Amino acid sequence: MTKNPTASLYRTLWRWHFYAGIFCLPFVLLLAISGTVYLFKPQWEAWRDAPYRDLATLGTTTAEEQIAIALAYFPDHQFVNYRLPQTANEAVIVTLQKGDEPIRVYVHPSTLEILHSAPVNSEFMQLIKRFHGELLAGDVGSVLVELAGCWAIVLVLTGLYLWWPRNAHGMAGILYPRLRQGARIFWRDVHAVTGFWVAGFTLFLLISGLPWSLVWGSVLKELRQMDSHAQHQTHSHAPHQMSTQDWSLRSNEHHHSTPHHLLPYLPQALVENARALQFAPPVELSPAQDRPGTWAVKSQAQNRPLRADAWLDATTGEVLEIKTFAQRKPLDRVIGVGIAAHEGQLFGGLNQLLGVFTTVGLSLMCISAFVLWRRRKPLDALGAPPALPDRRTGTVVSGIIVLLALLLPLLAASLLFILLLEWLILRRVHSARQWLGLAKP
Repeated sequence: MTKNPTASLYRTLWRWHFYAGIFCLPFVLLLAISGTVYLFKPQWEAWRDAPYRDLATLGTTTAEEQIAIALAYFPDHQFVNYRLPQTANEAVIVTLQKGDEPIRVYVHPSTLEILHSAPVNSEFMQLIKRFHGELLAGDVGSVLVELAGCWAIVLVLTGLYLWWPRNAHGMAGILYPRLRQGARIFWRDVHAVTGFWVAGFTLFLLISGLPWSLVWGSVLKELRQMDSHAQHQTHSHAPHQMSTQDWSLRSNEHHHSTPHHLLPYLPQALVENARALQFAPPVELSPAQDRPGTWAVKSQAQNRPLRADAWLDATTGEVLEIKTFAQRKPLDRVIGVGIAAHEGQLFGGLNQLLGVFTTVGLSLMCISAFVLWRRRKPLDALGAPPALPDRRTGTVVSGIIVLLALLLPLLAASLLFILLLEWLILRRVHSARQWLGLAKP
């Protein structure tokens, strides 16, 4: 047993940091790049729709006529929703669907000309979103991204411990990199100093992204539904409370409406009343799924605290009920604020700049980590830091990992898999243990 438990703990956490990094860094780099692009979704959408604004208009047509012409142009599709135009000379957007393929149709508000149509699933920003959430690989990709996110939390926490100043003289190498002490010190400082500055933002991004994940998000969804059921039982005579989940588990979930086979009756009075609500754009109108005889009006603003919902009578257009973000469940509000900040939309351009600062920092950390690894990696081994065995240290680290595993089910599953792999295979293959750095010194 070593006589220096502090050194043993440092070396043990360094080894965890190393192994977590070997797995995480390729994913972190890909997610940082795709996340940077997705931060600018509003600007991209403004550029995408620019040709369909400021149109020459003579007179107006009704929403029903606009929907009817879109359905006539695509007769094998079904109606999903109608997006309120923000100005009178802006194209109307009608979303239709055939099977699982939604399509966005741009209709001239005056001439009823079909100006453009585009499949939603193949749009650039939608592909970026799906890549960021599931690597374009469905559930398998979603699990891989979640697993990388869980281990990235371990990576950040162990990295902060390794960064913590010990016997430091000044702030060089702690708050800013040393530039004149050789390549090894430079790359070490770039990695450590950048990690310090982006650690808090990175943890926020990782934690705020968990509700979208397949495993962790599914557990959260079940707990939320249990809480809703318990509250319903307790307050069975209370007024109706909005409990619709405003966040999805799958990154490719686009719409909050069900396709309708028949041309919906949409009186112009309903459209005008929906516009008078002045919800944050974009605002979508669709027949309410759970309230027959009503239309749902939903703000789909990326800044989710600005979102609101309303239900209007399908015949008269009368506003029956309005629910604001503030009336949502506390859990939904917390998640909504987290998602808006995660997407760079909570407080405007500054939020986007902080997002870019974080993603660029993460990319720089990945590059510097790769350089450091290649500089010190032996030819015949992975290059893991040698272990300094200490039973007390092992107990402390095990306790930390168990605590993290309880909070992150997928992390627990991966740890169990690693232990089984080592016990069943790696302990019996000496060369593999040597190469991975698992053999005892």
